[in-house]
Amino acid sequence: MSTNINDKIIVALDEPNLLKQIEIVNKLGSEINFYKIGLTSLSTGGLGLATELKSQGKKIFLDLKLFDIGNTVEIAVKGLSEFDLDFLTVHGDPHVIQAAVKGKGDSSLKILAVTLLTSLNRDDLNRSLIQKGTIKNLVNERARLAFDSGADGVICSPHEISGIRDQRNSNGKIIVTPGIRPKGSEINDQKRISDPEKAFRAGADYIVIGRPITKSKNPLDKVMQIKTEIMKQRI
Repeated sequence: MSTNINDKIIVALDEPNLLKQIEIVNKLGSEINFYKIGLTSLSTGGLGLATELKSQGKKIFLDLKLFDIGNTVEIAVKGLSEFDLDFLTVHGDPHVIQAAVKGKGDSSLKILAVTLLTSLNRDDLNRSLIQKGTIKNLVNERARLAFDSGADGVICSPHEISGIRDQRNSNGKIIVTPGIRPKGSEINDQKRISDPEKAFRAGADYIVIGRPITKSKNPLDKVMQIKTEIMKQRI
């Protein structure tokens, strides 16, 4: 892991109010260099915010989880690649990944494949008619297919990191881990979670933290607490 923890913690700006998002960014200042912008803020100026943050030297993870026919995905990603984004998520189906990789062309945009959402458990998969098997095995298989299809990395919960890292085709690939809950934080709607230090120790390249920071009374204090805990455990 890079020694610059500021680049490794991605703060999720899942607040639909654009002004509140800007307020959070201003409060965190230079302590956070990477932000996730998702569907909740896309219709309220999310891409504009991404452009503004890039002009400030920040990195942007656009979390859209694209899923459609190949031609549509390719065209959408080609357009999004013009925004100088860093990460973009698509669903981990091979045809979607291949189209996204084609769409990004020679841009530096990294295509990350979603394996299974961290808000899902086996009961949820059963209701969606997803094939039998443990979540860990299904995630491992989806990650393997994603890498074979050209994905630059995957999104997975902290529980599946080590299994993905053990795959032969994971070498040089990015693992981004949501479902991160610092000690003492509420779980909210997440089901497969862990704390930041354990996620990094398992092999995550980046962790995504949203509400534990953005809903905190003092977001900057929360970030500093998280960093302190991570670095203390890594000494």
